[in-house]
Amino acid sequence: MTKTNGTTPLSWKAEKINATTHIIRFDNISAGWNQKILLTADRHHDNLHTDHRLELEHLEEAKEAGAPIIDIGDLFCAMQGRYDPRKSYTNMRPEYIGDDYFDRLLDCAHSFYGPYADLFAVIGKGNHEKSILKRQQLDLIKGLARRLGNVDKMGAYAGWVLLQFKMNKTRYQTIRIKYHHGYGGGGPVTKGVIQANRRAVYLPDADIIMTGHIHEAWVMPFMRERINTAGNVSIEKQWHVSVPTYKEEYLAGDGWHIETGKPPKPVGCAWLDLSWDKARIKSSVRLDI
Repeated sequence: MTKTNGTTPLSWKAEKINATTHIIRFDNISAGWNQKILLTADRHHDNLHTDHRLELEHLEEAKEAGAPIIDIGDLFCAMQGRYDPRKSYTNMRPEYIGDDYFDRLLDCAHSFYGPYADLFAVIGKGNHEKSILKRQQLDLIKGLARRLGNVDKMGAYAGWVLLQFKMNKTRYQTIRIKYHHGYGGGGPVTKGVIQANRRAVYLPDADIIMTGHIHEAWVMPFMRERINTAGNVSIEKQWHVSVPTYKEEYLAGDGWHIETGKPPKPVGCAWLDLSWDKARIKSSVRLDI
């Protein structure tokens, strides 16, 4: 049964294959077909410096287009808990102040993302959620997924999303997305781009490699020569994308980001654009910052 987001009927269905792999199926593709997928990371939704207006703008755009959302972690910031050495009440949004801090995080996130629950195809985990799980034995992503009715959409710190397309009732194509929340500091000069070269070596099956964590925004296509068992040689594209954050903390003029000499960071998201050209599904990735 096709669900609707209230604006555009959803022409896709997301399923969980195992703990680290999801599949999004698109059926009945024909001439003129196109589809967008919203790629997000590092929302840090409860942080004082997160741009909720921009979040809503992109969520509404996804709703209007019936676009799946793939989010790969740090949806929560969650640094204001009682035993967290990073806590600062001056940096806490007033709606989170209370002895039931973690309940408030989940309740507010449910209220904000609830109208878009059907659009979330994958909700991954980041280092902030993993830190709370380790310190407080609380899985914030599982808690949010339960509230949204999307437990089967819960992802991991790293995993795969397979986009499967059925064209003209008989033809199939699959685009494979490898996601990883990310690691390291990104580097003040390289912006983490150097990692793309390393990932291209050990992730040969990925068509798109999506990462976050370092709060940088870039898209790079790597071209690869391939040969099949029949001896036919082709050139294939592998997209590498670093997804930005929704948190803008540079202008605060104080705090960890400033005290450690961090520069301004790009704020926004990325979009995966898909289209059918009668021969194959074409893909491209663009930033919205």
